[in-house]
Amino acid sequence: MARIVVLYNTDYDAEQAREAGPDITSVRESARAIVGALREAGHVVELTGVHGVEVYAVLARLHANKPDILFNLCESMDGDPRNEPTFAGLLDLFKIPYTGAELVALASCLHKQRTKDILLAHGVPTPPYRLLRTEADLDDPALEALDYPWFVKLAHEDASLGITEANVVASPAALRARTRELFAEYREPVLAERYIEGREVNVTILGHGRTLEVLPLHEIDFAQMPPDRPRIVSYAAKWDEAHVDYAGTKPVPLGPTAPGVVAEIERVSIAAWHALELRDYGRVDLRVDAAGVPWVIDINPNPDISPDAGVARAAAAAGLSYPQLVSKVAETAMRRYR
Repeated sequence: MARIVVLYNTDYDAEQAREAGPDITSVRESARAIVGALREAGHVVELTGVHGVEVYAVLARLHANKPDILFNLCESMDGDPRNEPTFAGLLDLFKIPYTGAELVALASCLHKQRTKDILLAHGVPTPPYRLLRTEADLDDPALEALDYPWFVKLAHEDASLGITEANVVASPAALRARTRELFAEYREPVLAERYIEGREVNVTILGHGRTLEVLPLHEIDFAQMPPDRPRIVSYAAKWDEAHVDYAGTKPVPLGPTAPGVVAEIERVSIAAWHALELRDYGRVDLRVDAAGVPWVIDINPNPDISPDAGVARAAAAAGLSYPQLVSKVAETAMRRYR
């Protein structure tokens, strides 16, 4: 039995966070579910919220009376997800042991161009890309020669924020038009990468160092997606149950797949995990092309671990109950610190 503090960000109460959407507000429900699961597993658990400058008082209290582990669910601070790595750094500064990725890994995954560069440096297959920071980047004549279709997405966001069917671009004109729309709405850089037509596979990994467990693979079932829409997971697919994309993007266990392809998906995912130096739990998203080659398109270092999220589904497929899953994450982190 361990003493565990589950800490989550409460900045969903701020107006700017409410405008960000349900991916922010879901943190509270996730925290409560994790508290219940850890208690069911026999641990002594405290739930703590934090927001803004009060973080220093909270961390000082936790430093003075350290838990065995802090279950870190802080996904943003002051309504800005770019502060997520900063918070992990504060936990290190206050010498508070915590679950999940540390500052460098979180920052690397939050800046998608850095993720791509790290993957490429380690020989992990990921689609070629270009980072578009300003209008001047859209004037680059090299955009004319790209092997379209390409895919554009915000460089510093997760939860599919900013992704619609228009993000798959088939020409330089479409790339420039959609990028300008994203510039105007979100005021941040855009990452463009070659679009990989094929299956989308989610790989959940638990563990640390060389002791890793790849949970049963899942993929997105696009069978109900209308034929005129691209096979992608948009923002609406995750958060709008009335949208056609929600019905057209169902996560399901991986269908019939050649053993060699499965082995390569797992190998590439583990290589990505090590390249970004993830810890305890994480998810790697890939697209598998017609030749069976897996391409890493996203890495989520502290993925949603709610009872109805992908990590829990993969754990259930491996025979782990929800209390067993969250307890395993906490115990893995505690072993790291020991």
